[in-house]
Amino acid sequence: MTQRLFFTHDHLVADVDVLECTPVEQQFAVVLQSTIFHPQGGGQPFDTGWLGQSTVLKVVQEAERIVHYVDQPVALGPVQARVDGQRRTLHTRLHSAGHLIGNAGETLGWMPIKAHHWPGEGKISFIRGESAQDMQADALQEQVNQWIGADLPRHMTLDGGTREVGFGDLPAYACGGTHVQALAQVGQVTILGLSEKKGTLSVRYSLD
Repeated sequence: MTQRLFFTHDHLVADVDVLECTPVEQQFAVVLQSTIFHPQGGGQPFDTGWLGQSTVLKVVQEAERIVHYVDQPVALGPVQARVDGQRRTLHTRLHSAGHLIGNAGETLGWMPIKAHHWPGEGKISFIRGESAQDMQADALQEQVNQWIGADLPRHMTLDGGTREVGFGDLPAYACGGTHVQALAQVGQVTILGLSEKKGTLSVRYSLD
């Protein structure tokens, strides 16, 4: 199993060990003992960056290991891993914003069931709880702005492989993604609109 270093820290550079490097069509599939690269999953896109001089093109979860697809072979043994910080920061802000929208929906009696934290495609989906109230974009916007303005700090717990992430005293969610250290780092979130279809309410959002 690949150790997920991003579960416990936010480093963008780390020394890691290459266990495998296998040709796959025009690329090379690299398996590391531990990684700082987030794979695609949990509604969050994959990180890109570099392993030594090789460019990391995509990162995917395959069974119990994380596979890094690169443009040229990487020698087995130690190598420096570097994550593209600009891409990571954007995905991190989007993911944290999505958590806040989920929290805001829950205060109105809705249950978040699905999240998509991609640039230009941000969306959180909810189903009604027993005491669900009408959800309005302006009310969501006001609540999210309030939490960001309070700069609530991140907290994370890791227990038996299950990781939970939350902010301040807001309920935490089981999550394997990356998140800001405090909410002011999210910046301006804009609720773009709400739509309900077949019992599922979708909230679209973006970052300014």
